[in-house]
Amino acid sequence: MAKVEVSMPKMGESITEGTVIEWIKKPGDVVELDEALLEIGTDKVDTEVPSPVAGILAEILVEAGKTVDVGTIIAFIETDVSVPATSITPTVTPSAAPAQAAAAPAPVSAPASIPAPVQTAPAASPAPTATATAVPAGLVDVFMPKMGESITEGTVLVWHKKTGDAIDLDETLLEIATDKVDTEVPSPAAGFVHSVLIEEGETVDVGTKIAVIATSVDAVAGSPKPSVLTPSAQLQVGQEQVAGAPVASSPVVSSPVVASQIAGMPAQSGDGSPIPRTGPAGEFFSPLVRSIAERENVSVNELVSLTGSGHEGRVTKSDVVAYISARQVGTPSAPVAASAAMVQTATAQAAAAARPAVRFEPTPVVAGPDGRTEVIKMDRMRQIIAEHMVRSLATSAHVTSFAEIDVTNLVKLREANKTAFQAREGIKLTYTPFFVFAAVEALKEYPILNASVHGNEIHVRHDYHVGIAVAIGKTGLVAPVIRDAGQKNVIGIAHSAADLAERARNKQLMPDQLQGGTFTVTNVGSLGSIMGTPIINQPQVGILATGAITKRPVVIEDERNGDTIGIRSMMYVSLSYDHRIVDGAMASAFLRKYVAVMESFGPTGDI
Repeated sequence: MAKVEVSMPKMGESITEGTVIEWIKKPGDVVELDEALLEIGTDKVDTEVPSPVAGILAEILVEAGKTVDVGTIIAFIETDVSVPATSITPTVTPSAAPAQAAAAPAPVSAPASIPAPVQTAPAASPAPTATATAVPAGLVDVFMPKMGESITEGTVLVWHKKTGDAIDLDETLLEIATDKVDTEVPSPAAGFVHSVLIEEGETVDVGTKIAVIATSVDAVAGSPKPSVLTPSAQLQVGQEQVAGAPVASSPVVSSPVVASQIAGMPAQSGDGSPIPRTGPAGEFFSPLVRSIAERENVSVNELVSLTGSGHEGRVTKSDVVAYISARQVGTPSAPVAASAAMVQTATAQAAAAARPAVRFEPTPVVAGPDGRTEVIKMDRMRQIIAEHMVRSLATSAHVTSFAEIDVTNLVKLREANKTAFQAREGIKLTYTPFFVFAAVEALKEYPILNASVHGNEIHVRHDYHVGIAVAIGKTGLVAPVIRDAGQKNVIGIAHSAADLAERARNKQLMPDQLQGGTFTVTNVGSLGSIMGTPIINQPQVGILATGAITKRPVVIEDERNGDTIGIRSMMYVSLSYDHRIVDGAMASAFLRKYVAVMESFGPTGDI
């Protein structure tokens, strides 16, 4: 059995360190070649790292939240393993009885009763673990964990569990953020949430007590006992005793929230067959989610239809469990006797799973004194973009020049070829490859715009790596790079642009696809803007913005027929450039060349 080292990968020429955001695989898990092993982040990009070999993840050396230098060994994978994955990968069965849970490969199934008090400190885990201290009466204090050597505080982003919710050991309790990483924090004990002490959006010092976990019902004797049932147990108890406390049965209470959770959902069609790691649109399903779905006969279509509450909208264990509860409660063929409190618990879980989960969506965290103001916390991507834009304005002397282009012939050329092009090439023919092709032709004639400034030196690149700005919904934008665009024709650029745009929207970009650009083209017209003045993407010295193509009457000059007025397809283009090394005359000459290339496309012909 051979051991293979896994090192922190190099994310780009200027990147010297990376932060482990999340381990997707745990020690003992089987990993396939190129299967996602962990997520890492730098000040430029967060991305998944594929496994370099197939085998078993033997050891994790760098915990989530830690920042280490490029080349640091972060894990070991043992190869030449013949043991099937099902025999070693822990699974969670939300509806398993205690006896069934005991027979599982690992004791991680949700218990149907409150477990015994746990030790004062949780077992070591590769995931960021909240600091906990056992106190009398079976209560465990949860503290803001230390996420790195230089981290002194953390912000509570969202509580995955509320007061009274049942929770398993290592189940996600909350999400926190620091200035380096956003991550989920697992529970240090099993039981139920006794109290939440810090509200969402609050920032507190490392070591601050943020919650209390009760590990037994006796721990809160004399106070109201919150529900501690797992979703499946809530649907099965009837008049049985749960956690040693009698639960009175009552008819099922109709709940519009539960009904809305399953309304419009695809019919249950799962047959227990293996769930793929990714959905049809690139949705990521963790091994835990896949295991629950397979055991509960939840189909891929059902998983895709769920609104994920995890990192970047991923479907989590709690989302699947809440959906299973809602589906069973809403199924007439499976009548259930439950108390009103049980139904309220299931309703709350269904509502939590149904609410928007992507943290990038504007969410009010504090109301202003007049009740008409929202204070919105920046997500990590927005903070990085903000810092990058401010730094660029402070670095470069920004100037913008404009030009107008008659693209009537280009529009006719695209219209004549788009159907045949898609049938032949398998991708849509957009205007972006034409915009990039023309930019490269202009850069070849005026290479100073394909340069960067380093102190008192100008480094002129003779390779043309063109970034294309891609909007990611409402979360922000990224600029993946078309490598060696100067060696590609319009068709080659079209394939590269389509692949990068698809990867960007599905969060599948590799780190090197976001690095090393020498010039950027942003199509602000695709969003309806007629022109724009974009900020330079450092360390580049130029960025081109193409506006919307619109029809309007213009004067047409003709040597034989004189001046006439006609309806033409027109667009504006702007060039923002670094005035430290590019002056107005050079910028204007670049734009003239760009206009000439754009207007040189004929109205007919093949592409």
